[in-house]
Amino acid sequence: MSERLPILSLVVPVYNEAENIPLLAGEIRRALDPQGISYEVIAVDDGSTDGSWKALEAERAADPRWTLVGLRRNFGQTAAISAGFDHARGEVVVTLDADLQNDPADIPRLLALTGEYDVVSGWRRNRRDPFLSRRLPSLLANWLISKVTGIRLHDYGCTLKAYRREVVEHLRLYGDLHRFIPAMASWIGITLTEVETHHRPRRFGRSKYGIGRTARVILDLITVKFLLSFASKPIQVFGLLGLGATAAGLFIGLYLTILKLGFGAQIGGRPLLFLGILLIVVGVQFIVMGLLGEMLVRIYHETQRKPIYLVKRVVGPMREL
Repeated sequence: MSERLPILSLVVPVYNEAENIPLLAGEIRRALDPQGISYEVIAVDDGSTDGSWKALEAERAADPRWTLVGLRRNFGQTAAISAGFDHARGEVVVTLDADLQNDPADIPRLLALTGEYDVVSGWRRNRRDPFLSRRLPSLLANWLISKVTGIRLHDYGCTLKAYRREVVEHLRLYGDLHRFIPAMASWIGITLTEVETHHRPRRFGRSKYGIGRTARVILDLITVKFLLSFASKPIQVFGLLGLGATAAGLFIGLYLTILKLGFGAQIGGRPLLFLGILLIVVGVQFIVMGLLGEMLVRIYHETQRKPIYLVKRVVGPMREL
């Protein structure tokens, strides 16, 4: 008889949280056991150096519902969450920080909404963090990400989120893209909602986040926007830039030609001439980059049989693939 799979997989990335782990385990049990929810905890130790692994082993010995994944070094939160997704077996996957700032008591509320929505995102409306170093950059980042991606959330940075399994199955995470998961998943046509969640001040350990991450968030946002809009059609971004630059260079060249032939002006030493030549060269390079990108996309999809669409349901006879 095959093992019954859990309904819920709780993915917990861990990095130097030894003091918090026993408290977190107790809160998870108090939040989920009375609900009668079958669940597993996928704890991913992201190269901790403070004894977090021993604390996790103690929890595993006390509760076999815990699965431990130990990474060889500190790869970052995105890698830890991705490893958790790879090992999760539940119909719903919930991500949760190990620092106790997210409240496990909020999990049943998120889980209840996954029958209606593909992604349920936590919103730390009353956030218990310093304003200048944490909350202000977060407010600006959330506004910018929502504006650029078109997926409007108040709190992209809240780790407490619930995903239906079919959402995370098709995600490929790298870099620091974990905070953009709702936006990245939008290409498959997800339904999304937000739920206000409790947020608590950190009791033990120290935060791994700071204002210095702002520049990386902006760079990752550029990556996400490109992937969402032009991943399968790079010629449309590079080609448009190339055509624009080439047209501007040709216009400058035409203007200087009229000055030379019509008015006898000396144009050989004008900076405008060099700018026109530069724009034409850069424009051609952009177009070539777009064509090379199109070739790479074609190779990627055809050799690896990567889908460019996902089917939600089929009604009627279905051809065997």
